[in-house]
Amino acid sequence: MTNQHSHQIPSDIACANDYRAYAKEQLDDATWHYIDGGSGDEITKNANRISFNAIKLRSRVLCDLTGATTATTLLSQPLKYPMLIAPMAYQKLLHEHGEVGTVMAACAQDVGFVLSTLASSTIEDIALHHAQHQQPSQPITPLWFGLYVQPDFNETLSLIKRAENNGYQALVISVDAPVNGLRNREQRANFSLPPKVSAVNLANNNNDATNYEQYDQPVLARIAHTAPTWQTVAEIIKHTTLPVIIKGILDPQDAVMAKNIGAQGVIVSNHGGRVLDGAQSSIDALPAIRSAVGDDFTLLLDSGINRGSDIFKAIALGANSVLIGRPILYALATAGPMGVAHALKILKDEFELTMGLCGARSIGEISRDMVIV
Repeated sequence: MTNQHSHQIPSDIACANDYRAYAKEQLDDATWHYIDGGSGDEITKNANRISFNAIKLRSRVLCDLTGATTATTLLSQPLKYPMLIAPMAYQKLLHEHGEVGTVMAACAQDVGFVLSTLASSTIEDIALHHAQHQQPSQPITPLWFGLYVQPDFNETLSLIKRAENNGYQALVISVDAPVNGLRNREQRANFSLPPKVSAVNLANNNNDATNYEQYDQPVLARIAHTAPTWQTVAEIIKHTTLPVIIKGILDPQDAVMAKNIGAQGVIVSNHGGRVLDGAQSSIDALPAIRSAVGDDFTLLLDSGINRGSDIFKAIALGANSVLIGRPILYALATAGPMGVAHALKILKDEFELTMGLCGARSIGEISRDMVIV
């Protein structure tokens, strides 16, 4: 486990990903491989960064930036910056405050937060802290619930009702991980959850309802028996008052299907390279998906965002906003909530710098011709 007394931000942190090396030092080997690792040979995890690095920015000079702003809206919800914290499980592995610390940092930096079904803090506790830490005279930062569909549909509906009753503003359904990917680094490190960390929002505190190694039957049979389908998601949409966003889309046909069944957005994502190794990088999949669904459909992107310039590139290629994943976990493990707030501030500053040097005064001005692919 991490050193629970470490709350200092290292003096040499210059970018959000600098927290990675410190997190590796803080965490035991098995936990480190759990949060840092991808699936299989990590081809997709590595491709996420390779693809972002290959995109070039068009530098513009002598631009009038009077009145420049990073403000935008997402599903009619105001955002000061086009970024949210992605749904990530078991954050008490990394720090004693877990998801509570992360949502406090998100609120302090005016950034949205998505809570995972597999969180180690309750839906109710996160909602309470989110409400308590809103910035005075500022719009409420988005608080969304990340849903893994449960084998028992009644339990799925119970989770949704709890989110609705506690003021969550959208439902993010992860559909790309009906079973765990081949997380070989975790296997080699013999990772398992410690007794005091569990999925506290599930009725049976199931530590990982998607772990195929818990079952004797073949993986394909397990997927066929328990995995949600388009019909499942359509049924969820009928049962909730919240806007539904489908997370884990890489194929344009799937994005169109999501739109057709009533989803109000999709997240272009390969789960940070943690499920299907060899899958396309999210940023490479984004342009074709935007073309397929049209300009008026909400698209978000995750997987591989390390820099503010990555946020700019994603918006230029069709995203309305992005979700930040591993850099948040690295910062939480290193310096707790203060580290998360610091990492978010760095990403915000880098994004503003990129906007300014590319001549964009607003999110709406960030366009395809500002990048070279």
